[in-house]
Amino acid sequence: MRAARTSKILSPPSSWDELSYGNSYRKALEQQLEPWLPRLFGFHLMKLGRLSALLDTQSCMVSHHFNVASSGCDIQVYADSFQLPFLDKTIDACLLANTLSYSEDPHRILREVDRVLIDDGWLIMSGFNPFSIVGGMKLIPFIRNRHPYCCRVFSKMRMIDWLSLLNYEVLHHSHFQVVPWGPQGRSLLSAHIPAVGCQTLIIARKRTIPLTPNPLLAFQKRFRVSRGAVGATKDMHNEK
Repeated sequence: MRAARTSKILSPPSSWDELSYGNSYRKALEQQLEPWLPRLFGFHLMKLGRLSALLDTQSCMVSHHFNVASSGCDIQVYADSFQLPFLDKTIDACLLANTLSYSEDPHRILREVDRVLIDDGWLIMSGFNPFSIVGGMKLIPFIRNRHPYCCRVFSKMRMIDWLSLLNYEVLHHSHFQVVPWGPQGRSLLSAHIPAVGCQTLIIARKRTIPLTPNPLLAFQKRFRVSRGAVGATKDMHNEK
C-alpha cells in the first residue's frame, strides 16, 4: 500500500467539464446525495474544493452554504485546504467532493476539517474507486495523464479507516456508477455489481464519545479513591 502523503503536486480541475464524462459524474453524485442533504441541519455548510463548489446543495437544510478553495470562480473564501481560516468547532457540515483525490496530504486535510467541525458535525466525502473503470484507465499510457485518471484513488475501506482514527461514525458508504458514460451511470448495473462502481460516497458524523469502550477507564471509575483519603507511609528512623 502506497503512503497517503506524496511530494507530487497535483493540480485539481477547475470544473467537472475538465473530467472525461465529468457532467455524468456530477449528476450521479448529486443523485446519491439527494436523500441525505435534507437530513443536515445547522448554520454553516462548507464545500471544500473546486468540484465541491459546483454541486447543487439547495435541498440541504443548513442555512448558509459557502465555497472554499485556493482558486477558481464562484468561491466565497480563498484559502489553503491545509490551513482553513475558521475557528475551532464552527462548521456544521463539510462536503469534500473528490477533494482528497487531488491532495498531496489527505490526512492533513481531514485533520483540518475535523478541527473546524462542531461536535456531531457532518462530513460527506466522495472519490474514485480504484477497482473500477477509472482505476483500470490509470494503467493505460497517454490516457492516465487526463482527468480523472491522473488523480489519486483510495479504496473505500482505507478512507473509512482514516475516519475511524478520528473517531467518526460512518452512517453510509457505497460505490455507484459502474459505467461513467451511461445515463445516471447505468443504475441497473450499479444495483447488481456496486463493488465496481466508479465513484465512492462516504457519509459520517463526528463523535465526541469514543465509539469503542475503554475497559481501563471503567476500572478507574469503579475503584476511584476519595479526595480525603490519606495514603499509608512508613517512617524510617536512623539509629545513632
